[in-house]
Amino acid sequence: MLARGKESFVIPADKTACFSPSLFMELSQRTPLVMVLPLEEQFEAPTDLTLLEAAGFAAIRLPRSCRNGTCRACMCKMLSGTVSYRIEWPGLTKEEKGEGWILPCVACAESDLVIEVPEAEMITPK
Repeated sequence: MLARGKESFVIPADKTACFSPSLFMELSQRTPLVMVLPLEEQFEAPTDLTLLEAAGFAAIRLPRSCRNGTCRACMCKMLSGTVSYRIEWPGLTKEEKGEGWILPCVACAESDLVIEVPEAEMITPK
């Protein structure tokens, strides 16, 4: 479940739910939300930022290293939602993509997402 202010909703993994036209317009015109599990924190992910960049702005540290889609240090499981990639073919196999694995360093949210990142942590100010 994702929440924005007093609103909360569930984006189904199978994408077969029927939305009313007004709800569809509302969901398509706002910034996607990303829920990070098991941390249970969420952040907004503007479509012009990678998930890694957006998480950093929200004080959430995701695993990372190369930041160009080759080292796979940031690889995590996307449980629901859709992403696009800044590079033509990120360092994932077709099978891994099919299983829901993504690379947040080069992935941009196209919809609300739920991702599973056991190593994620909040960044504490010094």
